[in-house]
Amino acid sequence: MKLKVNHDSELLEYLYNNLDMPKKKIKQYLTHGAIYVNNVKTTKYNYKLVAGMNIAIDTNNKNKKVLPFEIVFEDDQIIVVNKPSGLLTIATSKEKEKTLYHIVSDYLKSKDKNAKVFIVHRLDKDTSGLVLLAKNEKIKNQLQENWNEYVTLREYVAIVHGKLKNTNGRIVQNLNETKTNLVYVTKKGEGKEAITNYEVIKSSDNYSLVKINIETGRKNQIRVAMSTIGNPIVGDKKYGNIKDNENRLYLHANRLKIYYPILRKDILFEISNPKEFKKIMNK
Repeated sequence: MKLKVNHDSELLEYLYNNLDMPKKKIKQYLTHGAIYVNNVKTTKYNYKLVAGMNIAIDTNNKNKKVLPFEIVFEDDQIIVVNKPSGLLTIATSKEKEKTLYHIVSDYLKSKDKNAKVFIVHRLDKDTSGLVLLAKNEKIKNQLQENWNEYVTLREYVAIVHGKLKNTNGRIVQNLNETKTNLVYVTKKGEGKEAITNYEVIKSSDNYSLVKINIETGRKNQIRVAMSTIGNPIVGDKKYGNIKDNENRLYLHANRLKIYYPILRKDILFEISNPKEFKKIMNK
C-alpha cells in the first residue's frame, strides 16, 4: 500500500485521516516496523511528514512476527529484550499502548492469539537495556518472589559529566520520593536504602564512561547517586543539567545474571552499548 503526502503533518495523524483504517491497526503497523517514509522504516507516531514524501505500508509485515527492537533470549517461559531509551515499560495514565509491555504482547499474540505476558521488573522510561518478561503467571511469581536471591548481577553503563574524583566507589544512600515523583536523599532511618557501586572505564576531557552495579533496585537510584557525587548522567534533565542538549539519557542496562529455575542454572544476558555512547566519548 502506497500514498503520497500532500500536506505537512505527523505520521499517525496523517495516516488516520487519509486511510480507511482503524487507528489501532495503524499503530500495529508502526509498532511492527511495517511503515516506510521515503523508503526508511519508522516506528514513531509523531514522525514529521512534509508534502511530497512517499509512504509505503507493508501489509504482510504483521505476519512476520518481528519486534522493533532486539530479542536477547526467548523460550516458552520468558522473553528478554533490549528496551530502547524513551519507551515506557508499562502503561501510565497518560500512555496506554506505546509501551514495552504492549509491543511484546502484540508480538507474542501474533504467534499465538492466547499468549500472555507479564512484567517481572522494570527500567525507567529513559533508560535503555535488558528487560525480562514472563510468559505465564507461575514463572512471573517465582522470579519476582525470589528476585533478590536469583539475581546476582545487575550491571549498567553510563556516561557522566566530567571526571570522577575516585576511579571506583560504593555509594550508600537512603532515598525517599516527593508527591511529584522526584527521588531525593534523606537521612538514615528514613526512606529506603540504595547501594550503587561504580568503576570508571574511560574518561575524556568532558565525559566519563562508567560501569555501575546495583545491590538494590530503587527508583532512579543510579541517577540520584551520580548526581550526588557531582557527576550527573549525560542527558539527565531531572537530576542533572536541565540545559543538557542530548536527546537521550546515557544510561544502559547491559548485563543481567539470574538463576533460571527452569534450567536450574545461572544465565548471563549481555548486550552491547548503544552506538551513541561511543560517539559522545569521542567528542
